[in-house]
Amino acid sequence: MPRPSDESPEQAELLRRFQDEIAGMSPGDLGSVLQQLMSARPGAGLDPFERPAPPSRRRERRADVVTYRVRVDVTGTKPPLWRRLELASDMLLDELHDVLQAAFGWTDSHLHQFGSGTEYYGRDTEYYLCPFEVEEGETGIPEGEVRIDEVLAGPGDTLFYLYDFGDGWQHTVRLETVLPREGPGPRAVCTAGRRPGPPENIGGVAGYELHSAATDPARPAGARAEFAEMFGPEVDPARIGSTPFDIAAINAELAALGPAAPPAVDLPGPLADLVHAVRNRREAVRLQQLIGQAMPDEPAALDADTAARMVRPYTWLLDRVGDRGITLTSAGYLPPAHVEAAATELGLDDEWIGKHNRENQTLPVLELRESARKAGLLRKYRGKLLLTARAQKLRADPVGLWWHLAEQLPPTSRDACENQAGLLLMIGVAAGSSEDLDGTVARTLRDVGWMRGDGTLLTSRDAHLAAGPTRTMLRRLGALTGSRFREQERTTPEGITLARAALAHWPAGC
Repeated sequence: MPRPSDESPEQAELLRRFQDEIAGMSPGDLGSVLQQLMSARPGAGLDPFERPAPPSRRRERRADVVTYRVRVDVTGTKPPLWRRLELASDMLLDELHDVLQAAFGWTDSHLHQFGSGTEYYGRDTEYYLCPFEVEEGETGIPEGEVRIDEVLAGPGDTLFYLYDFGDGWQHTVRLETVLPREGPGPRAVCTAGRRPGPPENIGGVAGYELHSAATDPARPAGARAEFAEMFGPEVDPARIGSTPFDIAAINAELAALGPAAPPAVDLPGPLADLVHAVRNRREAVRLQQLIGQAMPDEPAALDADTAARMVRPYTWLLDRVGDRGITLTSAGYLPPAHVEAAATELGLDDEWIGKHNRENQTLPVLELRESARKAGLLRKYRGKLLLTARAQKLRADPVGLWWHLAEQLPPTSRDACENQAGLLLMIGVAAGSSEDLDGTVARTLRDVGWMRGDGTLLTSRDAHLAAGPTRTMLRRLGALTGSRFREQERTTPEGITLARAALAHWPAGC
């Protein structure tokens, strides 16, 4: 439509909005808008395109608590991806969110939203705010204030749940049966279901179906070709993990959730603070369970030979510095002779390439010296590296040095993310969790609220780097062994003892 020369920008914007709106309206909606336009008074400020909030769909809460048997389907999946659950009718929507995450194997790495209406994207749908939206100051009803018996009353009623606004996983929660509830019992139980839970960031239903076909040996070879066309030939579908449908595993996780996150009052202050900082209740439960494995009741058992073997790199360095100290280079590094000796005598040359004669180019030697300084064993004074008074006392006492180093773990810095990453790594080592330590650290850091500078999610590599200072000390003390690359690192039995002693030195409630 040509624009008149005397048309104002405001009029042009109104015309554009009018054209956009009527293009998608039904005849009934269009007639309603025209009727408002004809009845509007000039200057009344009426915006005919402003959609009023839908009337509340919440009903009165039940006086008694019953069991709701529901079936939850992921829209668009063929064959259907679904779970059947039995839920306490007084469950709040924020609890239901945790249940759905566990039932389908989601990691709660994205936003979500519940909606009550005839369809998720409907003009009459009432949406409820997730915690992030509440923190951002959005107006509306927080999901933590809505019970499921307010939005599901009788068989056939539905509730919608959208997870990951990018991939758009739409779940339909349909009430099948209302059953009497006998005794306390679990608040959520999975009784049936079909198909594995989708991998995160797979591209929604289309990507899930391609992934399912590409990893099914019964499917034709063309399925892998279609997957490669969408994701690239370098992406191996077999290495993208889906969550197997395992009722026992799901119910174990649901049982651990309980009505709320477990209390952390009996934990030492730093550990309790970490648990309380985790915003995801499922992750808080997992973390506290991991801490329970990392802090058994019995004290750490240590013999002198084990202590001497573990602290040898630090004893060697303290003896090398000696009573007279070492004069550093003009740039503040160890002279080449000391670097070569450390690399050779401590076996550090196997960890790093190069000639091992310059400290700034031999990272394991530099890390050893810096970790000793942060642990209060070395100091710089007028260009020399000297022993501290504490180091003088512990130099010939391997057991005392072992305990001193344990109490310095994890080393602290001004970076709060590094501190939490180091503490999480210590917890994982103390629990004996050699598998995917960095993945566990990254997941918990994300649930605390940390993200990359560009706003994207932290990766396992980010977690590996953030826990670097702690990892350095653990490696030097023999708590972690194998390649410096995270995929090949393993926790040692001596490392478990060390990490447990480090976590136990804080008194409960400190």
